Amino acid sequence: MSWPADQAPGLTVADGAAIGGEVRFGANVTIHAGTVIGDGCTIGDNAVLGKRPTLSTRSRARRQEPGPLTLGAGCAISAGAVLAAGSTLGPGCVVGDLATVRERCSIGEQVVIGRGVCVENDTTIGSFTKIQSNAYITAHCLLEEHVFIAPCVVTTNDNFMGRTEGRHALIKGAVIRRGARVGGGATLLPGIEIGEEAFVGAGAVVTRDVAPRALVVGSPARVLRQVPDEELLG
Repeated sequence: MSWPADQAPGLTVADGAAIGGEVRFGANVTIHAGTVIGDGCTIGDNAVLGKRPTLSTRSRARRQEPGPLTLGAGCAISAGAVLAAGSTLGPGCVVGDLATVRERCSIGEQVVIGRGVCVENDTTIGSFTKIQSNAYITAHCLLEEHVFIAPCVVTTNDNFMGRTEGRHALIKGAVIRRGARVGGGATLLPGIEIGEEAFVGAGAVVTRDVAPRALVVGSPARVLRQVPDEELLG
């Protein structure tokens, strides 16, 4: 069940938040200062919008004020989702139960972020992309338009796994080009580029760039064939 802002039980709205028309809220929603919610959005029970980053003392992530969270018109944010300050979601996005979107992310229109997905900071996701349940999109990734990410995909960005100071200049997430598809449980190593309309099979471990339209499988991933014409977006 959902309610308008003046009737929603447990709704907490900080000063400076802006709520558009016809927005509906579940119970116990928290909206932090500066958050902007577009017309016609639906916010599920226990969602947290505009949360400020919580960083360890050793984190090298940027510490300046991240700016407001902005939701475009018609977004649907499900129960228990946490969306950080400084990110922007385009019109018509859907964010599943218990999903997380960190700070300074740019997300296009009608993107689907499934249940339990974690999108880390400084990531860009193009319009009409779908990310299914429990996928992990690490910091500094780029996903272009119409990308498909199956459940439990893992992306990585640090070949040194937290050791050596020199790693900071080399941290880079995956680049996944327009129309590419990544199958369930696949793992992408740091800085990997998946070409336009490429296909990564389920469970693959991708250690090298994948060319446009290539279909790769296995560990390490190898080219099996080309994506057929009838499967292309056009």
